[in-house]
Amino acid sequence: MGRILFLLFLIVPIIEIGIFIIVGQLIGLWLTLAGVVVTALLGSFIIRIQGFSLIREIQQLMAAGVLPTRQIADGLILAIAGALLLTPGYFTDTIGFLLLVPQIRTLIYQEIKKRISISGGFGSADSFSFDAEMDDLDPFNNSAPGSHHNIEKENDNDDVVDLEQDNWRPKS
Repeated sequence: MGRILFLLFLIVPIIEIGIFIIVGQLIGLWLTLAGVVVTALLGSFIIRIQGFSLIREIQQLMAAGVLPTRQIADGLILAIAGALLLTPGYFTDTIGFLLLVPQIRTLIYQEIKKRISISGGFGSADSFSFDAEMDDLDPFNNSAPGSHHNIEKENDNDDVVDLEQDNWRPKS
């Protein structure tokens, strides 16, 4: 993950600089800079509209007792789109505007859902297992693994130890 972020922070600015040079040669410096500002303003306006709509939809689903997983994912994708649109550059603006398209967000959501379903969550399905015999969990067994206190019972026939009575004492 660290390498991917490093490459993104290295490659994206290089792409942006190249696009700035090309666009600047085609339309000039001031129009290039104005384009960056206009796309940031337009993107923030669209995100605000979609965000309010998304909040209403989440509230309606929550009121109906439905978990709005898809809408939460859309909200996260919209937040990423907003960050990309506010970042100066035509490349990041293009990606940000693409993330505003509902069909593209649906594809991203389905891909994430598929990856989570395959792995059984955010971790591997086989990453945790527990195997124990019930005899290993007996607190009165001196050889029980992990036992720190053992209680000496006065009457070995009882299955229940009443801790409120004085018929027990910790083993020393």
